[in-house]
Amino acid sequence: MASNLDAYRLEAEPFYRATGNEVTLYEHAYIHRLPLILKGPTGCGKTRFVEYMAWKLDRPLVTLACNEDMTASDLIGRYLLDAQGTAWHDGPLTLAVRYGGICYLDEVVEARQDTTVVIHPLTDARRILSLDKKGETVHAHPDFQLVVSYNPGYQSRTKDMKPSTRQRFAALEFDYPDAVIEAEIVAHESAIPVELAARLVGIAHRSRALKNHGLDEGISTRMLIYAGMLINSGVNARESCDMTMTLALTDDPDMAKALRGFVEAYFE
Repeated sequence: MASNLDAYRLEAEPFYRATGNEVTLYEHAYIHRLPLILKGPTGCGKTRFVEYMAWKLDRPLVTLACNEDMTASDLIGRYLLDAQGTAWHDGPLTLAVRYGGICYLDEVVEARQDTTVVIHPLTDARRILSLDKKGETVHAHPDFQLVVSYNPGYQSRTKDMKPSTRQRFAALEFDYPDAVIEAEIVAHESAIPVELAARLVGIAHRSRALKNHGLDEGISTRMLIYAGMLINSGVNARESCDMTMTLALTDDPDMAKALRGFVEAYFE
């Protein structure tokens, strides 16, 4: 019953600018339904890439943003009361497994490890999901694929992915695009001129040099797009950068001063 996943289909093509051969590699991984890890810094385009590939492959995409409060029931489903009494309701992972979607677990290491253990049987030759509370074993639809993402440079050891989990996946590594491509992406997404987008990218490159030298993360492509949107709607460039970059990245006065200095260098 493909209609169960109709709401998860992307109707329009998401904009994605490839930076290498990641599209081809994903297509080959999907041919074999290999589970995939996408690893890279926050805001570099991992989620947009998955959206683009789901659209390109014409598959429904079920996305879950993982967090430490997520339980196994949030993934696989639970019994709920309705007008007819108590009935089982599939969770988003179960829907994707049962009816053949791509399930994307964003920032998977944020979920409790006892929760993510439920995905293990889906990532080997068994391709099954056990619904213990219902007494059912769901064999994955032939079109099902599991994709997860995380930021390896930002996680503490307590939230790193266990070797027993990561060895079940193939992996693609992402980073921020080079300056020319990143400017094209920012210009397209925020509808500003490429020359203006290039100045924002210049600020980001300077900030990224401060990673582990006062900043946990530099300015992301997503932040640049937000700044471009505000500039496009008439907000002063410095104020736009302050809202979407400086104040969002740090509370440290000295680091904020350094970031504002980068902005002033490009927007005198």
